Amino acid sequence: MQSDWAAEHLQVIRTLMERSAVYRRALAPVMLVTGGFGIAAAIVGVIARVESPRAFIAYWLAVSIAPLVTALLLVRRQALRASEAFWSPPTRRVAQAVLPCLAGAVAVSAAVWSLAGGNLGSEYAEVLALRLLPLVWIVLYGCASHAAGFFMRRGIRLFGWISIIGGLGAFFAVASLPHAALAGHGVMGFFFGILHFAYGTYLLFTERRTNAT
Repeated sequence: MQSDWAAEHLQVIRTLMERSAVYRRALAPVMLVTGGFGIAAAIVGVIARVESPRAFIAYWLAVSIAPLVTALLLVRRQALRASEAFWSPPTRRVAQAVLPCLAGAVAVSAAVWSLAGGNLGSEYAEVLALRLLPLVWIVLYGCASHAAGFFMRRGIRLFGWISIIGGLGAFFAVASLPHAALAGHGVMGFFFGILHFAYGTYLLFTERRTNAT
């Protein structure tokens, strides 16, 4: 029984190593799409004056669905091109690695949503929802990226560390900004927009350079 488990585990590791290049090619368009959505959503959020705590939370959670669905479609298309099953054992390993962090983000969002609608006070609700929650999202997202990086190339782990360190460091900078909504949308636009788009562009050009050689 134990030998069967070990053989299956080794097969999964071998498959992940063989598919690392495929995952890297799929990662570039996913990052570009996510970055595009993040930049556009931050601009729209500022222009549309999405400023109340609950509106801010609902807005960005709704925005996150669009790149998530797009990413799943892109990964599925990549799997079909490679004649691979979409929900393969390696894919399940990656999903299991990122699930705790993503579940934590949903739980914290639900808690802040509940507090923002209670007797917390508008000023404290703004601090929680518009200043602190986006940074918690970023740190947990960075942890999820770092966990997924153990099944891919090390670049995604570095991306995760940038999100974690940047999110933690931004706690002090965001606290001093005068406009809470602008700070929240700015943080989301930078980390989930510009940072993703920059990493996707890097992956795209390095992949082309690799294919050219």
